[in-house]
Amino acid sequence: MNTANFPWLTTIILLPIAASLLIPVIPDKDGKTVRWYALIVGLIDFALIVWAFYTQYDFSNPNLQLVESYPWVPQLDLNWSVGADGLAMPLIILTGFITTLAILAAWPVTLKPRLFYFLILAMYGGQIAVFAVQDMLLFFLVWELELVPIYFLLSIWGGKKRQYAATKFILYTAGGSLFILLAALTMGFYGDTVTFDMRSLALKDYALNFQLLLYGGFLIAYAVKLPIIPLHTWLPDAHGEATAPVHMLLAGILLKMGGYALIRMNAQMLPDAHAYFAPALVVLGVVNIIYAALTSFAQRNLKRKIAYSSISHMGFVTIGIASFTDLGLSGAMLQMVSHGLIGASLFFLVGATYDRTHTLMLDEMGGVGMRMKKIFAMFTTCSMASLALPGMSGFVAEIMVFVGFATSDAYSSTFKVIVVFLMAVGVILTPIYLLSMLREIFYGEENEELVSHQALIDAEPREVFIIACLLIPIIGIGLYPKLLTQVYDSTTVQLTARLRDSVPTLVQRKEAPTVSLSAPAIGN
Repeated sequence: MNTANFPWLTTIILLPIAASLLIPVIPDKDGKTVRWYALIVGLIDFALIVWAFYTQYDFSNPNLQLVESYPWVPQLDLNWSVGADGLAMPLIILTGFITTLAILAAWPVTLKPRLFYFLILAMYGGQIAVFAVQDMLLFFLVWELELVPIYFLLSIWGGKKRQYAATKFILYTAGGSLFILLAALTMGFYGDTVTFDMRSLALKDYALNFQLLLYGGFLIAYAVKLPIIPLHTWLPDAHGEATAPVHMLLAGILLKMGGYALIRMNAQMLPDAHAYFAPALVVLGVVNIIYAALTSFAQRNLKRKIAYSSISHMGFVTIGIASFTDLGLSGAMLQMVSHGLIGASLFFLVGATYDRTHTLMLDEMGGVGMRMKKIFAMFTTCSMASLALPGMSGFVAEIMVFVGFATSDAYSSTFKVIVVFLMAVGVILTPIYLLSMLREIFYGEENEELVSHQALIDAEPREVFIIACLLIPIIGIGLYPKLLTQVYDSTTVQLTARLRDSVPTLVQRKEAPTVSLSAPAIGN
């Protein structure tokens, strides 16, 4: 069998979706059979991802690989078109890894287990499709597909305010998706040919004003998902009501869709407009880092504290995307993968802690470290990763964005000094609120009321295994970043070169942007 011609990505996308359709007919009374079925499907799909990556993916090739294209609506040049390059492949692997662990994290689910695992498996395929599809209309469809499972996972298995959180999530994300549809249709019908193929769309000669309009529409849609302040308020509410496996999917994968799309659509397809918008992205990234870190300080709810921490860390992604340097863009990619792993681990531990204490309020905790020593050790280790401790993936990603932006010749020295200083302030704030959180949960005197009413049982083997699986790549990437960077370096270097080529054309334009810092100024 010639595996080079095998439809790897189509199989990887459709397998969990097709498997989810069989769940209603599986004989099962208590949900145990269904959960094993979902886990086996997840493991098989993840194994296919790893095998396709190991045998078919070429690190030195910056272009799309594993390409498949089948006609769907030929009259509109609408095809089932999939492929993976350095931007997509790391996130496809991350999706398979996190989703499989999320299925294992969902082991205690007893409410409507058939529906729960059906939604998880359907979402598995939809998430991978977001990173793999190469047709704009198809991208919009799969972008919408993964919203539906999350809505039901929040509204049925969430907390007391689950209906409010689920409704807010769907309103924000579906509302943002309209901009994707409008921009996709506009780009597809622009010019003499009608096409929705992303590679063909990137080659069209768009007028600058038209590019700016499209870029703004895409930015609104992806700012919701990333999220970028002020379009972020759905995330703390969603995390505040979600269960542990849904937390892992939200923090580990969904936020990364916004960062990926921002690179794929905005930067890669609209490079001239990106040169105008890049300084605004930097400013928004700084606002994310500082505002979300300060807001995290004020949170007494453990889930909301970690949610705002996630928003703060994603600010580094937007700054890296706007750096116009190989190192900065590489750091943005690394930060997305790193935060996916770290965010999933922290939110899983938040769920494990809540299962034992039955409270999320820090004021009601305290002194539980002696009774839950394993959870204490795992929570501390994952918090160290989140605050960018050297030797862990978060440190490498943030230092790459720092140095990449600081050495960029696309901005004035004054602008760079201000931005780097504010980024440093955000980095200093992170260990303060995370270490304070650990102190309030695990140190100090025990809350007698909590201890007397709750059985504070330590972590079970399943929970230790999940955290160990997440810590291995966190530490591995932290000690040897090339494990990950070699996957996407050729693609990001090619993209950065294209973005830099767009900057001189911007500088030469007669009309300056309205904001003084909104146009990059290439240095000599």
